[in-house]
Parts: sequence; C-alpha cells; structure tokens
Amino acid sequence: MKLEQLDMSARIDGDAYDERMAELTTRFLAIHQAYLFHHRKAVIVFEGWDAAGKGGTIRRMSSVIDPRGLKVWPIGAPGEEDRTRHYLARFFERLPQASEIAVFDRSWYGRVLVERVEEFTDEKAWRRAYGEINAFEAMLTDAGTKVIKTFLYIDPDEQLKRFEKRLEDPLKRWKLTYEDFRNREKWDEYLAAANDMLARTDTANAPWHVVPANQKKYARVSALTHIADKLSEGVDLTPPPPDPAIEERFRKESAGR
Repeated sequence: MKLEQLDMSARIDGDAYDERMAELTTRFLAIHQAYLFHHRKAVIVFEGWDAAGKGGTIRRMSSVIDPRGLKVWPIGAPGEEDRTRHYLARFFERLPQASEIAVFDRSWYGRVLVERVEEFTDEKAWRRAYGEINAFEAMLTDAGTKVIKTFLYIDPDEQLKRFEKRLEDPLKRWKLTYEDFRNREKWDEYLAAANDMLARTDTANAPWHVVPANQKKYARVSALTHIADKLSEGVDLTPPPPDPAIEERFRKESAGR
C-alpha cells in the first residue's frame, strides 16, 4: 500500500490510550531485562515525515529502558569526513553490542530519501543503495540482531498544524527549521521516494511497519506495540532467578544486622 492510500483517520480515545501505554510500559520492562540477561541485540529504525512524532514515540520507549541497555542515535546529514567514506560506515560504528538495543532516529535510508530528492548523490548511487541496504540488514539479522523498522506518515495539513504549534511554543521552536518548510515544496518527490523505498526494502527479515500518524496517540500505540511484538519474538521474557551468590551475600548481611 502506498502512503497516500493510508487511512489517516485512525484514532484511539484517551482511556484506551492510557491503558495501552501502561501495558506497553510493563512489556518494555520485561523486554529490557530479557535482553540484558540473554545478551540479545536489536536495531530499531524510525523514519517518516517531519513532525510525524518520531521523537515523542522514542521518548516513551527510552523513558522505560535503562540507558545501559538502550542507545538512541539521532541521525543528521553526513559530516565532511563521513562523505569521504561509504555512507553505511557511520552506522556500523553505532550498531548495538550484546544486551543493547540501538534506536536510530532517521538512518541509512537517508540515502534513498533526502539524498535522492535533494540530488546529494547521483541516480546510479541511490538506486544501487536499495540492494546495499537489504544486504546490510540481512547481514545483521543473520548474525542474530533483530531489525525493526517503523515509518510514520502525516498529511500536509496536519504537518502544517504541528509546525504552527512548534512556532508558538518557546520550548519547541528549536525543532522547527527553514529546511522543514523547504521540504514541503518537494512533498510529491519525497512521497515518491518514500513509496519506492518501502516497496524495495520491505523484506522478510526486516519488514516495514507503516503508521498513519495524524493522531499522535494512535501512532505511538501502533508503533510501540509493533516494536514490542518484534522485540519479544523468540525471546524468553520470564524474569531470571536471583543469583545464588548474591542471595547468600544478602543473607549474611541481614544476619549481621
């Protein structure tokens, strides 16, 4: 399904949202301890339109998981040194170690989105990138790293409303840049690029979860439920038993009080 065919009226009411978020909080706590105990690894990719709610969704998840088990990587334009290397090099350096979950707020998909639309790379290079990205993600999953990808989409009217709220809020104005407005002038080109990306990189080992995000609450619940489901697949979420040595030390300490 193309982005313009999504049901943008998708909603969730306040009570249902609070209930689902409470459930998700418990689930992420269980997932976190399981990844630490079983030394699992995962990569979570967030892509989508400006002001679609990527940051807010990431915050809801990162507020639950201890920083020792979660790393969030906000990805901007490649620096001068990055441009002298293969575009995937800077992402290799941010891949998770055992017991870690790495979250990418934008990612290697910039190659086939921003770099394509803004002509920062030539057509031959961005077309080649589809195969390179699929191979990269297959390499990760073959080595035991889960790859979970979410795309948040909002329509032009909703985006403009959110831009207005950011402009009016002194604590959120920093999020709004001239580039955000300039990108709106190329909406159709970004739409075509995103649709191509979703079609060409939706693979069995790393499928896309696409969310109609005109309502932030619905988008958060949809995205986080999908992420929790994927992180849980094939993972024993049963809390590990206490370490016998720690239990024995505790008994000794308690007996000496």
